[in-house]
Amino acid sequence: MQLKKLKTGLLAGACALTMAGYALAEDTALETDEQVASYGIGYGFATNLKQQTQGLDLDVDALVAGLRAAMAGEESELSNDRINAAIQTLQQQQQQAQAEQQAQQQAKAEETKAAGQEFLAENSERDEVSVTDSGLQYEVLSETDSGASPTAQDTVRVHYHGTLIDGTVFDSSVDRGEPIEFPLSGVIKGWTEGVQLMTEGDKYKFYIPSELAYGSNSPSPSIPAGSTLIFEVELLEVIASEGEGGDGEG
Repeated sequence: MQLKKLKTGLLAGACALTMAGYALAEDTALETDEQVASYGIGYGFATNLKQQTQGLDLDVDALVAGLRAAMAGEESELSNDRINAAIQTLQQQQQQAQAEQQAQQQAKAEETKAAGQEFLAENSERDEVSVTDSGLQYEVLSETDSGASPTAQDTVRVHYHGTLIDGTVFDSSVDRGEPIEFPLSGVIKGWTEGVQLMTEGDKYKFYIPSELAYGSNSPSPSIPAGSTLIFEVELLEVIASEGEGGDGEG
């Protein structure tokens, strides 16, 4: 049954990928509707194939041979049992490779998290740094005498500059020259908690442990899993949520 399942998945996609890859290499014209449609179908299969065969070591020439034999109506040179056994072996290799990759990623995330914890432990000893019950650390860079403070349900407009503990910049509205608006309920926990400590016009620096940021997940290549994040944040405006009392704008 294994071979039947793969006829519309792995093998079909692989053959189509090979077809697409070899067409131009052999100077096959893509002019008629038949040629264009065939190429498009092959390209579509290939897109799915890339996801289905990650970690598998496939022989392109053998794929071409199998495709041509099937299209010509020839008998397979191999028995279904032999093919199924080979497919199972490749799938086991793929699963093992994925497990090893996940283990490496987890180990790297733990290493990154440990480095962040060490940084935070040292940083917390500084007189200008305060620590909340959750473990969020913050430093007041400048503050105003008046202004609105947001709640977790409010939307805020801010400027921010985000770095890793080694100083690597991963995102910055300051560098882009454009402030950003977002609901405090839709960001990482460290932001939701920290920005509520501010009033309009204040500028704080937040040191956010990984568990209050993205944890063991990596939201982008620029933020490794397990990272402690540092943000300089200027609260420009509080936009009150709809239905909130007072003179809120939202």
